[in-house]
Amino acid sequence: MKVTLTERGGLAATINLAVPPEVLDTDDLPDDAAAELARLVAAATPTPTVDQPGRARDAMSYTITVDDGGRSTVLKQSDAAMSPAFAALLAWLRNHFAQQ
Repeated sequence: MKVTLTERGGLAATINLAVPPEVLDTDDLPDDAAAELARLVAAATPTPTVDQPGRARDAMSYTITVDDGGRSTVLKQSDAAMSPAFAALLAWLRNHFAQQ
C-alpha cells in the first residue's frame, strides 16, 4: 500500500504550494507499523463532512491518497471539519514523516 499526504492552505498557502507531497510505502515499514497504518486508513475511510465557507479562511486542507492493490482512495478533510479517525491517521503520518 502506498500512502501520499498533501497539505495545502493556511497562512503560508503560497509557500505550501511548492512543498511536494510526502509518500509512504508500507513495504518499507515494519509489519506492526504497516498493520497500524492499515487500521487507521480503514477507520478514516470516507465519511461525508461539509466545510462551512468562511468558518476558517486560513484553515489547512489535507488530502491523503491511498493506493492499494490497483484501487485508489482519496480522503480529503480540513481543519474546519475533520473526523477523529482522519485526525488520528493524519497524526500518525505526520509523526512518521517527522522521524524521517
